[in-house]
Amino acid sequence: MNAAFRLGDAVIRQTGWRRPALVFIAGLISAAGFAPLDFFPALLAGYAILVLAIDSADAGPRPVRRAALAGWAFAFGQFLAGLHWIGYAFLVQPDAHLWQLPFALILLPAGLALFGGLAAGLAALFWREGPVRLLVFAVLMTAGEWLRGHLFTGFPWNLAGYGWGASLAVLQSASVIGIYGLTFLTILLGASFAEILRGRWRAPAIVTGLFLCLWGAGAMRLAAPGPADTGVQLRIVQPDIPQREKIDRAFMARNWQRLVALTEKPAKGRRPGIVIWPEAATPFPVARVPGALDMIQLLTGAGRTLITGSERVAGRPGDYRFYNSLYIFTATAAPQVYDKFHLVPFGEYVPFAGLLNGMGVTKLTAGETGFSAGDGPHVYRLSGAPPVSPLICYEIIFPGAVTDHRHRPGWFVNVTDDSWFGPWAGPRQHLMIARVRAIEEGLPVVRAANTGISAVIDARGAVRARLGLGRMGVLDARLPGALAPTPYARFGDGALLVLLAAAWAGAYLLARR
Repeated sequence: MNAAFRLGDAVIRQTGWRRPALVFIAGLISAAGFAPLDFFPALLAGYAILVLAIDSADAGPRPVRRAALAGWAFAFGQFLAGLHWIGYAFLVQPDAHLWQLPFALILLPAGLALFGGLAAGLAALFWREGPVRLLVFAVLMTAGEWLRGHLFTGFPWNLAGYGWGASLAVLQSASVIGIYGLTFLTILLGASFAEILRGRWRAPAIVTGLFLCLWGAGAMRLAAPGPADTGVQLRIVQPDIPQREKIDRAFMARNWQRLVALTEKPAKGRRPGIVIWPEAATPFPVARVPGALDMIQLLTGAGRTLITGSERVAGRPGDYRFYNSLYIFTATAAPQVYDKFHLVPFGEYVPFAGLLNGMGVTKLTAGETGFSAGDGPHVYRLSGAPPVSPLICYEIIFPGAVTDHRHRPGWFVNVTDDSWFGPWAGPRQHLMIARVRAIEEGLPVVRAANTGISAVIDARGAVRARLGLGRMGVLDARLPGALAPTPYARFGDGALLVLLAAAWAGAYLLARR
């Protein structure tokens, strides 16, 4: 107890440059709470230290400015460590993009951290000693995270709720409150631990009790009988082609032959009825190559379906439009086509291209012309299988925006090329996000990744089968069944609004008392 109190007192006594330096280090360490380490105590401790730093800032002049700087420094450290994998994308074509690497590694985390700085600065306006500040802090920090996930196309990566990757039971709460609701409760739990460092136990005991209830409810949900498997046999093809070789013409024939060979590999059990290739699997716009279409006609014989990512070209000479697309091929009907609608800034298009292209800034993917966006999520009918909603790469990171809510699918297919994300943290964080989307929507997710991690995820977020990073091969598995629509699938962030409103009302009543 005395040691905790001395630690808290030491944090509060930091002044000048030492305060933002301390919370910056706390932010760096807090990133260990996300995949692949999943050490959630580090994340919770980081928020506790940030609360104590705002306590310190509130004791001097210009508390809003000091708190905003502390919030920004914490978030900058967390994003700097947690998003370090972004740098690998600039090493694929170093001659063209290496000079942009320092800007991406520093400016992106610094820009995302502005949301944390804004939230912390606003929290200082309402700061009161005791539990009031914990509620205010959690509400405004969550609002900042929600804005980060929606403004300027949004980038809701490594939300605090994803720090529960070590506990699938706690993650089940996302089926009701969504990842933003779990983010709010996670920030509140971490903030409450600041009270322990001040020698007070009531608030952390209450919030910890709430999480024990969440864990218990999640464990019961996992123990309950799940939906029956659909009986649909899948084959996920993971060709494991390095990104540099995907865009090199010298390897195009080999890459295509590898996809075909893996598809035709004999199955140990039932013959797969649906074969899934990853994002941009074909090394050319597949619909414009007659020989490739002839081979696909053979591969889809005897009632088999092939789902693949491929570039699509539309328009006329001089006015071509390019799409990052997904094709659903069968032997008996014209292919169904889905166009990616949530494009990656600087990866698939360059914002303010007229200005930035003149400065030498180009998109990371091959080609001079940026991709055009599709018209939103869609649901496609399949023969002998539940209807499917496709998601290409990072489209799956956006809560509540992954399907057409008028037509509920039976599963998601997420084709991706995580070779852009590096060999360690990025692909594992992407997989964690996909698992939470499955929990939120109550729908299985089937991931086909170029270099891994390919996986079959059931409707409660459990990984049924997976093929790890850097492995070439196939993953044969059955498609899990879907659950009934979850509360989150029906009401979206409605529960989040209730939580935030209740917390703000509670803070108001406590402040008056």
